Amino acid sequence: MGIDPGSRTTGLGIVDSDGRTNKVVHFQPIKCGSGDFPDRLKIIFNDITSLIHKYRPDEVVVETVFMAKNAGSALKLGQARGAAICAAVAMDLPVYEYAPKAIKQSVVGKGAAAKTQVQYMVGLLLNIEKSIQEDAADALAAAICHANSRWTLSAINQVSSNYRKT
Repeated sequence: MGIDPGSRTTGLGIVDSDGRTNKVVHFQPIKCGSGDFPDRLKIIFNDITSLIHKYRPDEVVVETVFMAKNAGSALKLGQARGAAICAAVAMDLPVYEYAPKAIKQSVVGKGAAAKTQVQYMVGLLLNIEKSIQEDAADALAAAICHANSRWTLSAINQVSSNYRKT
């Protein structure tokens, strides 16, 4: 399960991966609205908890905070991340974190990719023909990034263990 946290809209995307192929399971934006901030955090926590119950992911991936020009925005983003991470940890799921640049690099091939490029490549990689909301596309990109990283590390460990035996 990939999560792109936001205080107004949090993207969520779930992929099933065997390490070589990724299949989309579910994706959606979680609309938090413009109400009181604590109420928006509650929506993030409750919706993610509900989706974890429904889809039973094995792991959760969350984008790290990028340095925003506005300190208030960065703090709110951090709190939205906290609500998402708490939902995963409360369900005893491991949480992994990747920088936005690393996620974009993994999916698009460059760390400074535009949101439209991420949307396009996620649709292409997961064979999704309909339009993907940008936060949900970012969440799917995070899930793809982690699946690919996990597979690569597994392959390296396999080669490394075989090398030591000789």
